[in-house]
Amino acid sequence: MIKKLVLVFIAVFAIKSYAQDGTASPYSFYGIGSLKFKGTVENRSMGGISIYTDSIHLNLKNPAAYGSKNLAVYGNENRPVIFSVAGSHSRLKLKSDSGEDNLKSSTFDYLSMSIPLGRLGVGFGLIPYTSVGYKLETRNNDLSLNERFRGEGGVNRTYLSAGYYINKNFSVGVDVNYNFGNIKNSTIVFDYDPDDGTILQYQSQETNRSDLSGISLNFGLTYKAMVTDDLELQSGFTFTPETRLKSRNERSFGTILFNPDTNIEFPVDTIDADLAAQGLEETEFVLPSKISFGAGIGQPRIWFVGAEYTFQNTKNFKNELYGYTGVDYSNSSTLALGGFIIPKYNSFSSYLSRVVYRAGLRFESSGLNINNTSIDEFGMSFGLGLPVGNDFFSNANIGFEYGKRGTTNNNLIQENYFNVSLSLSLNDRWFQKRRYD
Repeated sequence: MIKKLVLVFIAVFAIKSYAQDGTASPYSFYGIGSLKFKGTVENRSMGGISIYTDSIHLNLKNPAAYGSKNLAVYGNENRPVIFSVAGSHSRLKLKSDSGEDNLKSSTFDYLSMSIPLGRLGVGFGLIPYTSVGYKLETRNNDLSLNERFRGEGGVNRTYLSAGYYINKNFSVGVDVNYNFGNIKNSTIVFDYDPDDGTILQYQSQETNRSDLSGISLNFGLTYKAMVTDDLELQSGFTFTPETRLKSRNERSFGTILFNPDTNIEFPVDTIDADLAAQGLEETEFVLPSKISFGAGIGQPRIWFVGAEYTFQNTKNFKNELYGYTGVDYSNSSTLALGGFIIPKYNSFSSYLSRVVYRAGLRFESSGLNINNTSIDEFGMSFGLGLPVGNDFFSNANIGFEYGKRGTTNNNLIQENYFNVSLSLSLNDRWFQKRRYD
């Protein structure tokens, strides 16, 4: 067990040093940033479906999964304690009517633990919820700088979850999330000498910061049943009520010294804005309600295939501090399809036969509309679950995802991305009864 804990801590520090940027998506400019995928690498490798549950993998999207009773190996009812940590790396190719650019980013995905307590299972951990990380510029017709936008930060979640095993068919659960974080952005509008058209030495800059905090809930239900001697039906349902986060805001205006030759900015002085007089010093940010449901069928410990639909009331996704011209929100939806196959889970002669092979597809309408154009997304994924050790429980998971977000229509940006995700899931049985003294 000590060796497994050492591996966890090594993985945590490696991912923290490796994952710093969060995102490079220009669409993180809007709202409180790009929504992060709340799920494990295993979920993500199957198109994002979360309806499959067992006792040796975490399921961060449906808290009812903590109430799963039987191990997926040997039918042993002693569930393991699970430690899991994950990170991912993304490469983006941005395309617009005016050109292309290549970016990359890295992120910490989650740190989680689950503990079985009889029919009750509990979990806790840390998950990034949104991420902001953009550097954008607009140019005039003569290609001179017009505006420069920068942003960083995001919202994180620390959570406590509980799932209860009702009977062999049903489990229920709840997540209690504490959301916290900050978002910082700045805007520079460049001015030029009206006589000779040269850029001015001194420019004006507006800087905003929002510190967000608040509690949110997520409720889950799972249903399992053998429909034949060999086939098992699994289904899941989750509901997240609307939540209002408290946003404490700051705004300042400053003067910067800009060097056009080196493109370096030097701050000169700043003045704090009186947001209290405008009623914007403390605002509310609405996290929309969400509902998801899905079902799938498979042969236990051999294969599974399923589909899941998610609907989110993102038309209420707003922050009163920021107003964006040409931007509005509609309700979002996601359809995910995916599954896995294990050639022979208990093979002692062939390691590759014990590997879990996963794949999936995802179709998403984000609800973000810019210039009357919906920002939609498509992704395809696949991954491997690699057994670690000789107990069939611990595993390392690697996932790959290729997708497209947005469009080049109406002067917008299309993102083509390739993500690589890696998780380490280490399991151990703490509460196994001794047969001999």
